[in-house]
Amino acid sequence: MAENKQTEQEEVTFEEAMKQLEEIVEKLEEGDVPLEKAITYYQEGMKLSKVCNDKLVNVEKQMQEVMNEQGEFESFSVQEEE
Repeated sequence: MAENKQTEQEEVTFEEAMKQLEEIVEKLEEGDVPLEKAITYYQEGMKLSKVCNDKLVNVEKQMQEVMNEQGEFESFSVQEEE
């Protein structure tokens, strides 16, 4: 069963994962969440964060490959918002 949930998260788009992560953060910031539920939200948020990070790393690799194919060898990296 845990395997199925992991597969679903891997199939989610970056935008969907970010939206879900933002919703979790909002719920946790409200502060009116029982401890057990807060832990569950935190765990889900960490998984979504990893999904987003993995997708960004994948895009970075793809962009590097595209740039190398075009003869541009400068490094490329995704700039994160602060």
